[in-house]
Amino acid sequence: MTMKLKIIYEDNDVLVIDKPAGIAVHPAHKGDNKPTIVGLLSQINPEIKSVGENPLRPGIVHRLDKETSGLMVIAKNNETFFELKKQFQERKVEKKYIALVSGALEKDNGTIEIPLIKIGTRMSASTRNDSKFKDKIRSAITEYKVVKRYREYTLVEIRPKTGRMHQIRVHFASINHPIACDKLYGRKAKRCPPGLNRHFLHASYLSFRLKSALMEFESELPEDLSKALQILS
Repeated sequence: MTMKLKIIYEDNDVLVIDKPAGIAVHPAHKGDNKPTIVGLLSQINPEIKSVGENPLRPGIVHRLDKETSGLMVIAKNNETFFELKKQFQERKVEKKYIALVSGALEKDNGTIEIPLIKIGTRMSASTRNDSKFKDKIRSAITEYKVVKRYREYTLVEIRPKTGRMHQIRVHFASINHPIACDKLYGRKAKRCPPGLNRHFLHASYLSFRLKSALMEFESELPEDLSKALQILS
């Protein structure tokens, strides 16, 4: 594989990368030989293979979907792994995303607070009150503000307050404004700007504390997303 990782920052404890779209973070199962971020990291830093609790995702304390680009932090040792994992669990890590959603959002600012439930390999907004689903339902909160309005789309900055799988994508689909080009949650009427081949979602900001120091990182929109906006303009 010729793909190179774009490393934003590195020290003895962490790697911060700007993940490209089109590559999964870790293998789906033990026999999965497709290219992954974990595979690339293991080539650069073989010691990462022993970090964490799961050999399929060493050093990984949070994930981005395969088609989502942007910032990720990876732990290089177990002390850092468990410290970062704790911060994610306690919602002390701040994340921001830039997304293009279909249609015109009514409000310039808003909060989507809809519980999610995992069904098979995908998530679904849950309105179920049946007690048999009680253990599977997870709270989920997503805040957003409008950045720019286009004819058939709205560009938004998003701050997820919880970290559920596919949370942003499911939440916006649940209010009938799915992420542009989302093949899984965009439904039959999904919209896609000309020339864009993946969903428009980018992890643009990440901050956390490590050894009492505040660490902040930003990432600009990649070329394919910037071009999509230029065409819309």
